[in-house]
Amino acid sequence: MSSALVARAAFNRNVASALARRSLRPLAVQARGAADSAYVPGGPIYRGTVNDPTPFPPPSKTHGSYHWAFERLLSAGLVPLTVAAFATSGTNYPILDGLLGISLVMHSHIGFDSILVDYLHPRKFPFLGPAFTWLLRATTVGVLVGVYQFNTNDIGLTELIAKAWHA
Repeated sequence: MSSALVARAAFNRNVASALARRSLRPLAVQARGAADSAYVPGGPIYRGTVNDPTPFPPPSKTHGSYHWAFERLLSAGLVPLTVAAFATSGTNYPILDGLLGISLVMHSHIGFDSILVDYLHPRKFPFLGPAFTWLLRATTVGVLVGVYQFNTNDIGLTELIAKAWHA
């Protein structure tokens, strides 16, 4: 009788430890299919070591330091352009009015594009990121067409702001 109790206790201990090991595995590992890589104790395996440099993208004139310099020049150029547009009448200087309209739209486009790049990256949101990027581009083109129509067929941007300011 005592040998049966010892054997039953040993069996229960083995079953309990096996169940505990299974239940303590991370949920992500349990959800994996057979096609995924096997679980590696200690976490995922990354390419390289901590001492390897980060791979940098190839230089581009539309992104990186050139892009940053263009953003800063556009932002700094908006200040004297805005002062000049309001010091003179927009109807007398339509080129100045057009430059102000284009600069404001491009400044807004760059700002919204930065938001999309930071928060809706295509790697994390493979459909939503590119969709919103193209929506922003289409909206920017639409606004540029609207600003052109407003500046050529109506009172212009600076006259509108001056009238709204004094209303």
